[in-house]
Amino acid sequence: ATVAENARLQWTIGALGARTAKVNQDVVLAGPNSHIQVNGTMFTTGRQHLAYHTRQHHQAPNCESDLLYKGALQDHSRIVWRGMIKVDPEAQKTNGYQRDDNLMLSPHARADSIPGLEIEADDVICTHGATAGAVDEEQIFYTQCRGLSREEAVRMIVAGFFQQVFDRITIESVREALGETIGRRVRHLS
Repeated sequence: ATVAENARLQWTIGALGARTAKVNQDVVLAGPNSHIQVNGTMFTTGRQHLAYHTRQHHQAPNCESDLLYKGALQDHSRIVWRGMIKVDPEAQKTNGYQRDDNLMLSPHARADSIPGLEIEADDVICTHGATAGAVDEEQIFYTQCRGLSREEAVRMIVAGFFQQVFDRITIESVREALGETIGRRVRHLS
């Protein structure tokens, strides 16, 4: 997608069903004062293998990009995310952010997060981050002390993990559809 001067774009993806998928998500901030927000949710099971390559290319000054991906992985599934924020020399006063968080629901699942920055301007704020971790046993214990089963506790934690992405989605029908689909996956956790 190319974002022109003073334009705003919110781009949301949900990866839930493909056995194998490779997606290239490329955003060009071509005009001054353009803004992009990229949201992604991934929930893999079985032997699913998802590969996502994202690029936020800042070509003009005073632009902002904000990417947040969240993935939950079960069984022997795998997610690979490779992200790049590229800032051209003329793209001063740029603000770029990318983050990929993964919740490991199986010791056999694998998440590879590879954030990157290619900065050619000298007046920018660009940051990136990535996390991968299992469900916290203390959180499970805390919810079980309040009468929930272990399965109910894990479902609640997984649903909460994705809430940050859902809160960013401004189009209600997209937010509801993605939330319902993730909800069905969460209900089938054991």
